[in-house]
Amino acid sequence: MTKFINNIKTAALLGGLFGLILFIGYLLGHGSPQGLMIALVFGGATNVIAYFFSDKIALASMRAQEVNESSAPDLVPMVRRLAHNAGLPMPRVYICPHDAPNAFATGRSPRHAAVAVTQGALRLLSYDELEGVIGHELAHVKNRDTLTSCVAAAIAGAISFLAYMAMWFGGGNSREGGNPIAALLVLLFAPIAASIIQLAISRSREYVADADGAAIVGSPHGLINALRKLDAVSRRVPMQQEMQTHNHMFIVQPLSGRGSRDSLFATHPSTENRIRRLLELA
Repeated sequence: MTKFINNIKTAALLGGLFGLILFIGYLLGHGSPQGLMIALVFGGATNVIAYFFSDKIALASMRAQEVNESSAPDLVPMVRRLAHNAGLPMPRVYICPHDAPNAFATGRSPRHAAVAVTQGALRLLSYDELEGVIGHELAHVKNRDTLTSCVAAAIAGAISFLAYMAMWFGGGNSREGGNPIAALLVLLFAPIAASIIQLAISRSREYVADADGAAIVGSPHGLINALRKLDAVSRRVPMQQEMQTHNHMFIVQPLSGRGSRDSLFATHPSTENRIRRLLELA
């Protein structure tokens, strides 16, 4: 039931993002269909880019290197076995040269998926803990969360851009029938609203991936212990050259000395709440 509720929440939040981008288009066109068309075309273009190139951008930003059984004799067979458990094709496997312990999955579909872990995670985690992390990432692949998150991020970015367009070319000119006060409000609050919705989508998908990842592995205990370690060490070893737009990808939010509390502006639920839900499964 919890998974069903989270899936409904995700669908509703994505609908909210689409509604927001259409509203900005309406403002751009002063209520005419042209503004809506601008929003639809712009939103569609950003989603096409996210669909085809988000995995390449993410892997390149992390300087990820693809590995095989020869170069990663423990990791690659583990991924293969867990992918089989999940009923997934074998994803590409990458290792990122970062000391910060973390992992992520990317790709537009299970057949185009990739799983990546950092060197720091490989050094920190035991075999069972790494299994829990890989199970979590494969759950994201199976549920197509990687695509959902990228689409949400692309739409949120498009909304921010369109809000500025609405300010300078749409509602900001009162001689053309625009409302400068309304345009200013959109400029200020639409990007914030889009960001809050995007982050809420990310948090809801993490809970589902935790539960499904535990099912893929067969036990939640490895993931529970991994989350405790990752959360503690990430506070001391933040991700270098971190890209804020990619924070939603990681199994724990890359930290830079910040706390890990539930927040409207957090990409992940608090580790304590995630562990509590996993303990309920156990």
